[in-house]
Amino acid sequence: MSQNTDTVNRYLDGFRSNDHAQILSCLTDDITWTVFGAFRLHGKEAYDAAIDGAPEFIDPPELAVVRMVEQGDVVMAELTGMARRSAGGEMRMSMAEVFVMRGGKIAERRAWVTVLGENEYR
Repeated sequence: MSQNTDTVNRYLDGFRSNDHAQILSCLTDDITWTVFGAFRLHGKEAYDAAIDGAPEFIDPPELAVVRMVEQGDVVMAELTGMARRSAGGEMRMSMAEVFVMRGGKIAERRAWVTVLGENEYR
């Protein structure tokens, strides 16, 4: 496993356990995080504030890597996930993530999230 892939896996493990220190240790200071159709933020302080997500969700999300590929300083991951809603129930999702790396840390995270209501693809 490469240093970049190891960093992305450590980052995802931090998200699964809501470990802010572990997540932030995987990021450059000038990190940019874009979730297309939702938001874009810059810097570790803004990233730290957004880690816990929206108030309608509780607990850290469940994330599973379907596949991960790496080319140069870019790691791409296909993920499935589930987040519990504070009002009850859950949100299931499929995600595509692009991690642009610099010096073994994540400098940019680009995410596409599709909410699934019926099954594993819809």
